[in-house]
Amino acid sequence: MNKELMEALDILEKEKEISKETLFDAIENSLMTACKNHFGKADNIKVEIDRDTCDFLCYAEKEVVEEVEDDCLQISLEDAQKISKKAKLGDMIHVEIKSKEFGRIATQNAKNVILQKIREEERSVIYNQYFEKEKDVVTGIVQRYVGRNISINLGKTDAILNESEQVRGENFKPTERIKVYILEVKNTPKGPRILVSRTHPELVKRLFETEVTEIKDGTVEIMSIAREAGSRTKMAVRSNNPNVDAVGACVGLNGARVNSIVDELRGEKIDIINWDDNPGNLIQNALSPAKIVAVFADPDEKTAKVVVPDYQLSLAIGKEGQNARLAARLTGYKIDIKSETQAKDAPGFRYEDYEYDEEGYDDEEYAQEDYEEAYEGTDAEQTGAEE
Repeated sequence: MNKELMEALDILEKEKEISKETLFDAIENSLMTACKNHFGKADNIKVEIDRDTCDFLCYAEKEVVEEVEDDCLQISLEDAQKISKKAKLGDMIHVEIKSKEFGRIATQNAKNVILQKIREEERSVIYNQYFEKEKDVVTGIVQRYVGRNISINLGKTDAILNESEQVRGENFKPTERIKVYILEVKNTPKGPRILVSRTHPELVKRLFETEVTEIKDGTVEIMSIAREAGSRTKMAVRSNNPNVDAVGACVGLNGARVNSIVDELRGEKIDIINWDDNPGNLIQNALSPAKIVAVFADPDEKTAKVVVPDYQLSLAIGKEGQNARLAARLTGYKIDIKSETQAKDAPGFRYEDYEYDEEGYDDEEYAQEDYEEAYEGTDAEQTGAEE
C-alpha cells in the first residue's frame, strides 16, 4: 500500500476540496505524459491505479512477433515467454513499465501535469463556491488598497471592491473585517474574479435577513427598499402574521437588531415603515417622519400629489430633497409635495371629486385623508421632489 501517496491525496482533498477521483485522473494522465516523453508515443500505454491502496501499474500492450520492427508496439516471442510462458505469436502481452526508469525531463513534465490539474480544480472549486454566494453577503478582511480599489480577502480568494462600489467617507484599515455584497463572480483564465459592493441596496436587505429571524423564516417580508449609501435607507416591510409587528421585529428590543446593522453600515440611518397595498397610505408612511394632510395618487400614471402642514414642508422634502427622493424610489411613484398654503392657493379641482370609499376609490385618483381643497398647480408653483 502506497501510504505516502494516500496521505498526500487525503490532505489535498481536505485543504483544497478536490475529490480524490480527480486527483487519480491527474496522476494517470501524468504517467501517460511521462511515457509519451520517454518512448515517443503512448498509444498502447495503459495506467491502472487502485483507488483503495493507491498502488499503480503502468504497462504497454505489445504484440508478440517473430521479428520486432517497432520496440514500442511489438515484442519478440522469446522476450514474451520470459514474461508469460504461455505467450505465442499474435498474442497481446502486457509489459510493465517502471516509472523509476523515466528520465528527468519526463518526470518533470509528469509533475507539471499534476500541478496544472490541481490548480485548475482549485480554481473551479473556488468559482463554484462563490458563484453560489452571488447576490449574497459575506464577511471579508481588508487586505490593501490597489489604486483607489480595495482588495478584500474572502478566505480562499480575494475580491475587488471598486471605487464606484465604495461608500463615500468610509475608510478601512488593513486586517479590518467588513461585510460586503457579492455583485458578480467571473471565471477568468487567472482564476475567479469576484466583484463586491458596499453601496448596493441588497446589502441592507441581506443584513436584515441575517439579523432578523422573522424575515429569515418568512413571517416578515421586505417589500421594497431604497438607499442612498452612507446617508439613509428606507425599507418597507409587511407581516404575514397578524400577531407579529413587522417594524417592531426589525427594530428589535431597544433597537438592538437595527442598531447592529447601523453599526455595520458605519452610522447610516435606516427608516423602517409598514408596507400598505393602498398607495396613499404607503406614500404617507414612506414620507415619515413628516405628517401628511392628504395624498392624491394616480396608479396608472404612477404619480402622487401630497399636501403637508406648512411647518412640515421642509421635513417632508428632507435635506436636499432626500426624504422625498427615497420615498419616491421606495413606492415607485413620482411624488410632488406642497404645503397647505400652496395647495389652497393653487387653481384646480376640489377634494370632493376624489372621495375615498371603504370599497375602493371612486376615480382613478387615490385620496387618503379628508382635505377640503385639492390642488393642481403649475410646474413653477410645485415644490417637492420627483424621482
